[in-house]
Amino acid sequence: MFLKKFLIIPLVLTMFLFLVALTTTSSSSLPGPGKKFEDFTLKDYKGENHSLSDYSGSKAIVIMFIATKCPVSNAYNSRMEKIYEEYKEKGVSFLGINSNKAEDVDEIAEHAIDNGLTFTILKDEMNVIADVFEASYTPEIYVLSNEFELLYHGRIDNSKRESDVSVTDLANTLDEILSGREVSTPETKAFGCSIKRI
Repeated sequence: MFLKKFLIIPLVLTMFLFLVALTTTSSSSLPGPGKKFEDFTLKDYKGENHSLSDYSGSKAIVIMFIATKCPVSNAYNSRMEKIYEEYKEKGVSFLGINSNKAEDVDEIAEHAIDNGLTFTILKDEMNVIADVFEASYTPEIYVLSNEFELLYHGRIDNSKRESDVSVTDLANTLDEILSGREVSTPETKAFGCSIKRI
C-alpha cells in the first residue's frame, strides 16, 4: 500500500507539470502585439487576387475574419461597413476574410451584396490564413502596420448589441495609429462564432 502511494505521487506531479507546461506554451504561441506576418495572397469573391503586400502603402491594414451565417458577425455588418467608410479615406485598408469551410464564394458574394458590404472580402480556402493568424472567431480583428507587424488583436467593440456599446476598441486603435501614438490597448478578447475549419 505504501509503495503504491509512493509511486502515484511522482506520477501525479509529473502530469501536473506537463499540463502547466502545455498551457504556458499554448498561450505564449498566440499572436501578440509586435508579431510580424508574412505576405499572403487570396482571391476575392470575384476571383481577383489580393496580396497583403498590395496594401503596404497604407497607414494601417485591418484584417477582419467574418462569416455569412454567424449571428454575431452579422450583428456587426453595418458597423464594419461604417468603420470602413470612415477610415478608408484616412489611409487605412480593410480586408474581410471568410475562412468557414461551408461558406462558398457564391454565398459570400450574395451576403456582401445583400448587406451592403463594399470592403474587399477574400475567401480563405482550407482556412490556411486563419491558421497562420490563429484566428478563432467571427468577427475577429487584426490591425497590422504597413510592415505587417501586429498592432492590435481582438474585438471591434464591447457588445454584440450596438445600443450597448461603450468601448469602440477598433476605432480607438485606428485613431491612435493615425495620430502617431502607441496603441494603448493592443489586445482585447474577441467573441463570436467559432471558425468552422476543414
